[in-house]
Amino acid sequence: MINDKVLDILNSQINKEFYSAYLYLSMSAYFDEIGLYGFSNWMKVQAKEEMDHGMILFDYIVERDGVVKLSLIDAPDSDFECPLQVFEKAYEHEKFVTSSINEVAHLSEDECDLATRHFINWYISEQVEEEANVLDVIKKLKLFGDECTSLYHLDKEMGERAYTQHSYKE
Repeated sequence: MINDKVLDILNSQINKEFYSAYLYLSMSAYFDEIGLYGFSNWMKVQAKEEMDHGMILFDYIVERDGVVKLSLIDAPDSDFECPLQVFEKAYEHEKFVTSSINEVAHLSEDECDLATRHFINWYISEQVEEEANVLDVIKKLKLFGDECTSLYHLDKEMGERAYTQHSYKE
């Protein structure tokens, strides 16, 4: 059975992962509103991945004979000015999630819960990828500026992103 401190931080992380999905859906809606449907697709795929991340934690808690406690999910930001600002907010959010995952790793070490410490390594690697993916888009948006042709091509590229279900036991 999982100890109470580790269980609490994992339940909190579930909430953060589901909030992330809400945030990315909000960003997707913004892109739909301004007609960047490829960007919208990218964010919808991201939202699905965040739901996967939450469900992997959910299943892990159940597997460890813990009790999943879902809490209220805050409403996400929905006031955006431009694509670059959206991705800068996404990047800041991913850095926040990385910090939160690192806290889980640290606590699981302190509590000598080596199973959770091993489990959370998947998330640590995943966060490196998450931050890099968002940063890649930011670099492109900064490079292109307001140049419409480049934005059109980037939107088309973003529309090609396909969802692949995440699983801890890959």
